[in-house]
Amino acid sequence: MSRYEAQKRDGLARIGTYAEGETSVSLPAALDTGALFPALRERPLSNVPLGIDPAFVENYFCPGEGQPVAVHPLAASAESGDCVMVANWHTAGKNPRNYAAWLAALKESLPPDTAWYAPASALPSTACLLVYSGFDLFDYRGVDLASAQKKFCLPEGEFPATLMETGVCGCEGCREGDLLQHNRLALDRELALVRHYIESGQLRELMEARCRADAAQVGILRFLDRNYELMERSLPVARAVPMRANTSESQNRVEVRRFADRVIERFVPTRTDVAVLLPCSARKPYSLSRSHKIFMNVVDRRAHELIVTSPLGLVPRELERIYPAGHYDVPVTGYWDREECAFIADILARYFAAHPYRRVIAHLDGGALTVAEMAAKACGFDLEVTSQGHPTAPASLRALNDALEGERRMQTDTIRGTVSWQFATDINTRGLQIRGRSMQMAVLRGKQQLFSIDPGTGLFRPTFEGWALIPEGYRVRIDEFVPQGDVLAPGITDCDPRIREGDEVLVEGPLAIATGRAVMGADEMLRSKRGVAVRVRKVKKIGE
Repeated sequence: MSRYEAQKRDGLARIGTYAEGETSVSLPAALDTGALFPALRERPLSNVPLGIDPAFVENYFCPGEGQPVAVHPLAASAESGDCVMVANWHTAGKNPRNYAAWLAALKESLPPDTAWYAPASALPSTACLLVYSGFDLFDYRGVDLASAQKKFCLPEGEFPATLMETGVCGCEGCREGDLLQHNRLALDRELALVRHYIESGQLRELMEARCRADAAQVGILRFLDRNYELMERSLPVARAVPMRANTSESQNRVEVRRFADRVIERFVPTRTDVAVLLPCSARKPYSLSRSHKIFMNVVDRRAHELIVTSPLGLVPRELERIYPAGHYDVPVTGYWDREECAFIADILARYFAAHPYRRVIAHLDGGALTVAEMAAKACGFDLEVTSQGHPTAPASLRALNDALEGERRMQTDTIRGTVSWQFATDINTRGLQIRGRSMQMAVLRGKQQLFSIDPGTGLFRPTFEGWALIPEGYRVRIDEFVPQGDVLAPGITDCDPRIREGDEVLVEGPLAIATGRAVMGADEMLRSKRGVAVRVRKVKKIGE
């Protein structure tokens, strides 16, 4: 009997365990798969080209008996726990558009708790992309063929075998002059590195670095980013590690679009009709930086503070601690290219269309000011510019102070802003206060705790009393049992489709309720038959 269970996810990529009979393997990994699937070499009609005519697939394609189950973008069907094999996937990378389309078709059709096998596809230069795409199991056929062709394989590409003699690699195979051994070890090392990046939640950063050596991989990454629905539902809502936005592809990351969409569509800003646009800072959260301490002192609560930044676009002061706003790093050059300006200006324009202000003051310079002017032109409002040279220059600060003269002061409502962004609901925050210091902050009403604040992600963690303020959404419904630990996927009967990995959720059942953190997104919760779905913090029986 076959069984697959994921223990760690990073988007479509996973670390998991696949068991076939008495054999269990940790994935992602490359194996001599003939020992794991001895009958595979004799199976007929499973090796159908990916781009073949649909009629041919319908008439001839056969998934075979036993494991792995052969699948095709036009004929994908399997059971939970199966290992699915996509024959000829090594040809998919030649056409980035088809690669992304075929991958989406397979992901839509197959259960999330299946192991994915890409035969003869893995090279050190393709392993990262394959795992990023959701493949788990590989063989050595690709690198063995490269060895037969006298190719020296590295993560950066395939080179003439003579490169082995230059000392570029010091592995055991290179020391012994064994090309076959080097190529196999190079694949193993790359998969080990990929596994490390999955564990740290930073596989995207490695993917952006690896794809630079191959135009087709850059194209595949861009096409996958365009399929927002597919990628977004598999990515966690927050991470406790930095998001390193070091390439032009970074602005198309799902995390960037999701943050911006929530700011525009969910976020409820502090009640005021004056907004001031401020530049970002290298230090996160911004309010800890020297420049923002100066800005906050000058603004003195007389306007709603909005930080203009690349690649996120716009970060309200209320959300500066939330991932990725409080956790990103970007190269600072002072130059914003035309595409970058258009992307961020569009975010600003959409925000101001959704949240109009009586006055918008731009305390910006350089590319950030250009972006603000583009947004103002698109929305048809007047922009008051107060920066005279650098925004922290004394003359600029005096101009900002003078522009805000006579405006009414208000208190920044971080609680309302965060809850609206995180849970898509507006709550009455009268009487609520944030108390505590850095690593132990909480939202209280008097002495009653309603939320704790995750110091790593900035997200709120509701208590049962906190959930009472959130009337609907982010609920997971379970069968008639009292959770004795974490909630597993088979026990879930329904859940809010907006739930993503890392979201705080309220578990509701006939016998008990529980509060905890989602380990799977909603789609995986409902379509999986194994695995932990919710890490439970506290359980309360009905009637207690």
